[in-house]
Amino acid sequence: MAREREFSINQLKKTIDEGGVGIIANGPNNSEMCDFLGHIGFDAAFVDFEHGGVSWSELADISRACELWGMASVVRVNKLDEAQILRTLDQGASAVMIPHVITVDDAEMAANACKFPPNGIRGVAGGRRAYGVDDYFKRSDEEVQCIALIEDYEAIDNLPELTKVKGIDIFYVAPSDMAASMGHTGNPEHPEVQEALERAIKLVIEGGGVAGTLTNDSNLDKFLAMGVKCVGVPWQVWLKQSAEAFIERTRS
Repeated sequence: MAREREFSINQLKKTIDEGGVGIIANGPNNSEMCDFLGHIGFDAAFVDFEHGGVSWSELADISRACELWGMASVVRVNKLDEAQILRTLDQGASAVMIPHVITVDDAEMAANACKFPPNGIRGVAGGRRAYGVDDYFKRSDEEVQCIALIEDYEAIDNLPELTKVKGIDIFYVAPSDMAASMGHTGNPEHPEVQEALERAIKLVIEGGGVAGTLTNDSNLDKFLAMGVKCVGVPWQVWLKQSAEAFIERTRS
């Protein structure tokens, strides 16, 4: 008799839907690293197709490793492209993070690419996440997340309209790219950039959207107080700090 299974829960979505703050472990992830990150308790691991060295052949194993620990996989594609979004989801990604969402047309295209007809335009195919799942297409639409990257200064004024687009689950405000778009490349802490980030987050929340951003130990409390419900954390910073302290302690 053929075996059946339930469709894998998207833990990042579950945490946010239940009123919590979703935590994404940012970093150069492969399947082995995701196996390690999974047991720590992160809601999701970040997989980078825009700047990272991940290949398509690795993605299915990365998403499998995440699922072993009940952890979601958030994959950033390198551009707003329906074919890339389709392939990313078919390889098992829980969520797709889409760069340079600026206009309502951008947001609608991104959201539609993540859902099967009649909810969207995603090409109909199975893939590994469909195996043994009776109601795969319905469950996939229920669990998938479309994350719009707000990383261009010109997108901020559009947020009151962008937050009305059905199917964008998180508006993730990106500090470094926002800084670059404002002429402050490499300086996301510039007061003008920080003001823009805070304005963007405020507009997302006022529009009824879920706001996300990259955080660290020094600014986490500020963003949580603002109402951010999804945070990315560059965990390598913790490794660097602990390693430097250990080396200094040993040599002194």
